[in-house]
Amino acid sequence: MSEKIIKWRLILGKQSDPSVSVPLQGNMKSMDNVLEALYDTDRTGGLGSSAPNINRWLGDIRKYFATPMVQVMQKDALERLNLNQMLLQPETLEALQPDVSLVATLVSLNKVMPQQTRETARTVVRRVVEDLEKRLSQPLREAVRGALNRAVRNRRPKYNEIDWHQTIRANLKHYQEDLKTIIPEQLIGRGRKGQALKQVILLVDESGSMASSVVYASVLGAVMASIRSLKTHFIVFDTEVVDLTPILKDPIDILFGTQLGGGTDINKALAYTEGVVQNPSDTILILISDLFEGGNQVEMLKRAAYIKQSGVHIICLLALSDEGKPSYDKTVASKFASLEIPCFACTPDKFPELMAAAIQKKNLTHFTES
Repeated sequence: MSEKIIKWRLILGKQSDPSVSVPLQGNMKSMDNVLEALYDTDRTGGLGSSAPNINRWLGDIRKYFATPMVQVMQKDALERLNLNQMLLQPETLEALQPDVSLVATLVSLNKVMPQQTRETARTVVRRVVEDLEKRLSQPLREAVRGALNRAVRNRRPKYNEIDWHQTIRANLKHYQEDLKTIIPEQLIGRGRKGQALKQVILLVDESGSMASSVVYASVLGAVMASIRSLKTHFIVFDTEVVDLTPILKDPIDILFGTQLGGGTDINKALAYTEGVVQNPSDTILILISDLFEGGNQVEMLKRAAYIKQSGVHIICLLALSDEGKPSYDKTVASKFASLEIPCFACTPDKFPELMAAAIQKKNLTHFTES
């Protein structure tokens, strides 16, 4: 029996082969049972209602499938079999493969978790957040610091503002052989260390469709909060607005401070943000939302236009995730574009490049076209 036929049998399920013309043995039979428990629509009991059953199933999928597939199957189980109640049990959480989708689900269940489960949930969330920080923090710090250095470079620096490394590179052509030294005809400097050069406001839609984006934004926001030359704010909203800037240095606290789900009032969120802006020309506002406005759309567009005209650099990220092209309100996105507010989805790995471009006030067309 060819491997290709066996794979198709596993994909199509038992109902595709009532005469058992493709017999399965060993691990293949076990894999078929695992898949059948989740994807056979004729079953009414799903994975079973007891913790031992689901824990056994979770262990099986980790045994027979690679991590990316395990994460897909866990997500499908949560959606298809309504396993949210099972996540309230610590033993179930401990058996799961942690990923961003799981973190989003746990955060949405935070308010109904018993204390013991909440502690386990925070441990699971911390594992995912630490992995994301390892992957994203260094590229973001390097991109932002490099962009800030270039953005504030000046040609008439004071002595303590001279960037000697860049000055030497710029004056290598003036090396004097007889003196064995470089004559620095052009000095290159930066702003004073510790000076807040840019204000960055992350305005994050916490409606249910934006769950993964909230997770990534929390981690990236915490990284930016650690950069002294940025003054970073983190504001979440649904139909209400909550400023989480005071706890921004800990993304775990940020995540458990959100309330995923509910409606969306972008107009109210922008109104709050107006009061946060200090120097419009040095402010970058990143609105992370799919733009499905539940409030006053006309007023929202007027307010966005006013903030833009004041000098604030506004960028709308329709999603900040690895999940591909999101669903979003194309009409509102088009109207934003007419206000010269770029709208596009962004993966977390591209976010450092985006921030560097925004700080240097570069054209973002290549982001909208990618």
